[in-house]
Amino acid sequence: MDVSAQYDVIVVGGGPAGSTVSTLVRKRGHRVLQLEKETFPRYQIGESLLPSTVHGIAHLLGVSDELKKAAFTIKHGGTFKWGANPEPWTFDFAVSRRMPGATGYAYQVERMKFDQILLDNARRHGVEVRENSDVLDVLKAEDGRVRGVRYRDSEGREHEVGSRFVVDASGNTGGLYKKSGAKREYSPFFRNLALFGYFNGGKRLPKPNSGNIFTCTFEHGWFWYIPLSPELTSVGAVVNRDSASLVQGDPEKAMESFIAACPLIAEKLSEATRVTEGPYGELRVRKDWSYSNTKFWAPGMALVGDAACFVDPVFSSGVHLATYSGLLAARSLNSCLDGSVDETSAFEEFEARYRLEYGRFYEFLVGFYDMHHSEDSYFWQARKISNTADSDLQSFVELIGGVSSDEFADTARARQRFSEASDEMAGMTHTAAGDADGPHGAVPGKVVGRLMEQSAALQARALLGDEAGAERPVRQGGLAASTDGLGWVPGARS
Repeated sequence: MDVSAQYDVIVVGGGPAGSTVSTLVRKRGHRVLQLEKETFPRYQIGESLLPSTVHGIAHLLGVSDELKKAAFTIKHGGTFKWGANPEPWTFDFAVSRRMPGATGYAYQVERMKFDQILLDNARRHGVEVRENSDVLDVLKAEDGRVRGVRYRDSEGREHEVGSRFVVDASGNTGGLYKKSGAKREYSPFFRNLALFGYFNGGKRLPKPNSGNIFTCTFEHGWFWYIPLSPELTSVGAVVNRDSASLVQGDPEKAMESFIAACPLIAEKLSEATRVTEGPYGELRVRKDWSYSNTKFWAPGMALVGDAACFVDPVFSSGVHLATYSGLLAARSLNSCLDGSVDETSAFEEFEARYRLEYGRFYEFLVGFYDMHHSEDSYFWQARKISNTADSDLQSFVELIGGVSSDEFADTARARQRFSEASDEMAGMTHTAAGDADGPHGAVPGKVVGRLMEQSAALQARALLGDEAGAERPVRQGGLAASTDGLGWVPGARS
């Protein structure tokens, strides 16, 4: 097929990943078309952000002031009833020297408002945004390279549009990623199902933690409790996939039983009423929380956000991974379009960094789950490293394949590495809960330090701009970010 390139890049999807990549590519002067299936504002789950998105990516996008004006709930960290300690404890972002002062917080956001801010920002930068446009397929040249898309507009008419690159940011439910040749592999460890809804009048944690996400374990799994506004709270129960029949049979009854089984959540909702109208008015279910595709790019095509991978939401990593992958993809696209880096080198860098970040969250979360010691709960026993078969260990070592082979050389090393992470998490919990000045003060160790590395780099660039200089490569022979953060340059050192 001979497809003329009407655009440099077509981005499929209007969420945080799509709006990030489209805006950052347009900032380098390239022609960008962004196609979104729905009409904004639209409902989306994933309301709890991390500082790297608020103080790093948002600065590059130019929406920092808008986020402040939106008056989203300020989140200083996370409060957990998790692990062996019977008392709730708090991990405070500002404790880390990597997140000092003014950047030691994030937001709890209503995604309908947050996503609208990012999509409108793409428009202001000159991205051509078309909503109510459902992408049906990609267009390919005779050599198999992706050269554009075929989509249906709001009036049912189909169009073919050519481009030099296509970015799939269509989320976890789209099937466009398959056109890259990728296959989706689900984690054998995080086999969970989430039932969630919204409540008015839920109680808040004492200040200064009143805006924190509260995460609480119970026999069947764990709850999230996210204060979106003084009145509105997002509440979700994460349980075994074995509970699917119960949840889908009678979601109302299932939610009531889960809440009753978790006294701390029941107490916070004792005076609350569930929202039953509008976009927050239904109980929703999501399955298969953690997965990764076998590849994140193909000639002419890149996968970002949930179209590429997703990991269990207990540490609010969803929007971070989405926007971070959008930034990485934008760097690769900009470098290819200006001819400074060849496509293979640029997108190998994109995939290596994206997998590395995903792998760091995965390692952290395996340790975080494993530290919850419960002898009589199937949910928690099924997620203990000591009970994990070698075949499953090998599967999730392959799942996080971006992590260097010397760190996870075999299943024995993987078991040791994840067990060490669990011990570190338990130690961090003990430190935080035992702080004499209040429930904060967790001291990050190696696992948490690795997790914060890219977040710190994003925030440093936001604070220092070009003075931060070019970033160092993260792998032997790899590329580094340019001084403006929007492209790749040859690595100064390995």
